[in-house]
Amino acid sequence: MESDPTLDRRSYLSAVGAAGLAAGAAGCVGLDDGNGDGNGDGNDDDSDDDSDDDTRTIVAGTAPGFPPFEFRQDGELLGFDIDLTEAVIERSDYEFGGWETFEFDSLIPALQNGNIDVIAAAMTIEDERREQIAFSDAYYEADQSVLVRSDDDDLPQSREDLSGSIVGAQGGTTGENEVDRLIDDGIIPESDKNVYDNYTLAATDLENGNIDAVVVDVPVARTFSEDLAVEVAFEIETGEEYGFGIRQDDEELVAAVNDGLEAVTDDGTYNDLVAEWFE
Repeated sequence: MESDPTLDRRSYLSAVGAAGLAAGAAGCVGLDDGNGDGNGDGNDDDSDDDSDDDTRTIVAGTAPGFPPFEFRQDGELLGFDIDLTEAVIERSDYEFGGWETFEFDSLIPALQNGNIDVIAAAMTIEDERREQIAFSDAYYEADQSVLVRSDDDDLPQSREDLSGSIVGAQGGTTGENEVDRLIDDGIIPESDKNVYDNYTLAATDLENGNIDAVVVDVPVARTFSEDLAVEVAFEIETGEEYGFGIRQDDEELVAAVNDGLEAVTDDGTYNDLVAEWFE
């Protein structure tokens, strides 16, 4: 997919708005129609149904609303994960069959049910998730950050400073885990936790003054700080790694994705994509 490195993310956020994003995120696309062999019927227009009968077609799933990794602009699916996934599959013996979009929490069930073949959604490699799915080699490392409004006169400097704050995160993410830690440590009560379908909704709610902070991956927080009246107050070191999610019994695809990652790294494509989306 060709993407524009100079795209105006603020225009994207303003044009779509929280209501539009909520509608786009609600529900699972094609959840009952796919069969995981590339013949699933999705609602995206990217699917390629003309693959060779001897070539397995790979359908990828993602969760828009996590810029710059995956988001929509003017109806088009864009982001680092989108470009990286297509480049990786292009360097394999598999055919790329297009994208299916879901809420983040629905990605693992969609993979297990055979509706998609690969999860490409900045998903952190965790032991709990390894009990359900397999992962490729890690392709990105990140920490968490605390995002607040830019007009906040008393910026928090530590987790303890969030006492008395309403804190939001996207459901099913490492950010939500960090909010739960705040609750477990007695810093905020359960009633001061807000969970969202995607981080664009959370960041918009923060900018509008409905919550006081958002815990989100560092690169995503930096993107929001460029486009909204919000800024990073401090970071929480987690050392998490993102990987592509694949069914546990699909060892051939795991190997192919790892080989593809190695190929895009060796030929410079990976560094080009990092420069395009993060620098």
